[in-house]
Amino acid sequence: MNGALAIDVAGLNKRFGDKHVVRDLSLQVRAGEIFGFLGPNGSGKTTSIRMLCGLLRPDSGHGTCLGFDVVRETAAIKREVGYMTQRFSLWEDLTIRENLDFVARMYGMRERRAAVARALDELGLGERQHQLAGALSGGWKQRLALAACMLHRPRLLLLDEPTAGVDPRARREFWQEIHALAAGGISVLVSTHYMDEAERCHRLAYLAWGQVLALGTGPEIVAAQGLAAWRVAGPDVDALARELAAEPAVENVTSFGSTLHVTGHDRAALAELAARRGGLGGAAWTEIDPGLEDVFIALMQGRR
Repeated sequence: MNGALAIDVAGLNKRFGDKHVVRDLSLQVRAGEIFGFLGPNGSGKTTSIRMLCGLLRPDSGHGTCLGFDVVRETAAIKREVGYMTQRFSLWEDLTIRENLDFVARMYGMRERRAAVARALDELGLGERQHQLAGALSGGWKQRLALAACMLHRPRLLLLDEPTAGVDPRARREFWQEIHALAAGGISVLVSTHYMDEAERCHRLAYLAWGQVLALGTGPEIVAAQGLAAWRVAGPDVDALARELAAEPAVENVTSFGSTLHVTGHDRAALAELAARRGGLGGAAWTEIDPGLEDVFIALMQGRR
């Protein structure tokens, strides 16, 4: 990862009718960086990605993607970007090789056979190349979609919730591929709902209601919120959660299996609560470092 910027935009806005979907998006992504977009459904993640890659014209704002103007040079951006959508969008009645060959024809690639062979090899698809895409598991479909994105050797990958519905092993292997691509200088912008995937990104932006609420590395975002957190374990955490939610110092109570995460911004008041409630009913209180999920829940509640 170096200091050159793959994306540098400021003040991007997009409306659909009377709905303001993206509000004043300002963002910088360095070359070779994996940048994560997080946020609830309808937060503006997909719209933002489409504006950045030239698929959607912003109503206002300015900036560049790979050195090209995001308003005036969208065709040039599209030639340099690989875009992987949320849903598998290749042809299920074609084989893996036929799909890649068809995509290469769409790009008008002169050396398409060599490009297809390279993609099959680099993504480990060679042994399955004659298998119909419709018969693939979610993980293999995902790998095929990534191979199709990489055929034309893009400098930027835009991945829109690429691991939705994929098993944990396939997700881990997919992220190993992404980090290998980034190490080779490719910039990656990825939207995700998974906190473990967010922690794999170099930097993050959290969006809600079309606005960026937090921006930075995972540790930077956590530290900036000043949130205190306690883990509470006990025999009846469901009943305990209802009791704790009524405490003035408690801003959020989240269940994690047989334990609770209790969070708030008043560290001293939470410590007093832990001292007062610790041991009651067999509950054990332990102060912990808040995680990204704790922080994002707090951000959402604060914005409401």
